[in-house]
Amino acid sequence: MSDLICKNLCMTFSNAQTGVKVEALKDINFTLKKGELLSVLGPSGCGKTTLLNMIAGFLNPTSGSMTLNSTKIDGPSVERGMVFQQGALFEWLTVSKNVDFGLRMKKTSQGESDSLVEKWLEIVGLQGFGNTPTYQLSGGMQQRVALARCLVNDPDVILMDEPLGALDALTREKMQSLILELWKETGKTILIITHSVEEALLLGERLFVMAPRPGRIHKEYKLPFAEQGLQTPLRDIKQSPQFSEVREEILSMIWDMEEEIMGGA
Repeated sequence: MSDLICKNLCMTFSNAQTGVKVEALKDINFTLKKGELLSVLGPSGCGKTTLLNMIAGFLNPTSGSMTLNSTKIDGPSVERGMVFQQGALFEWLTVSKNVDFGLRMKKTSQGESDSLVEKWLEIVGLQGFGNTPTYQLSGGMQQRVALARCLVNDPDVILMDEPLGALDALTREKMQSLILELWKETGKTILIITHSVEEALLLGERLFVMAPRPGRIHKEYKLPFAEQGLQTPLRDIKQSPQFSEVREEILSMIWDMEEEIMGGA
């Protein structure tokens, strides 16, 4: 079993000074099978990033359980690779030194490390940039480095927290296509958090819309657009009637949630 299984996950934060408790997540249940691509969407405060940080092992749930490969998740692990919004790169190091960071921690031999780094730099479109200082790269290229650094360690699950949020529109579209290509080529299980409805539709064969107060899965969609994006330009998909219909439905759903939050504030 290589499934990621979350059962009855709850997360409550307490303010030590005021004693006020906030129920960030309540009764989160889902199974993510090997090779599935899941996007998670919802208004601010619905617990998207909290959920991702729990799966990454950065936070322990107040109650409930998480398992991967039938093993309990109780801390960070190389089985779960993380890609952050800003890449979290060592900008003073070269591209290659960033990508091989995890391999050095595992004391991988230099020859094997060099081979793996070259392989993944080529796959993410950065062949020939290995000796380039990372700070000289554009935002899109830095996110390619972050993807290579994650993938070179061969994780079972890739967790992405708003990985394209800081990019311009054109670069973002190119990176969305790259993520779809990597998903298909590697067969990796991917969970991506985003604030963009369009991005969630394009990068999720499954999509969770989360609701706040407390954070919970409000509705799940099973979508064809990720598979279509492997053959069809993303711009063409976004102009299709089916895409527009689902996008408007979700936008209205999130709008209603935001209105409810503002009305109850």
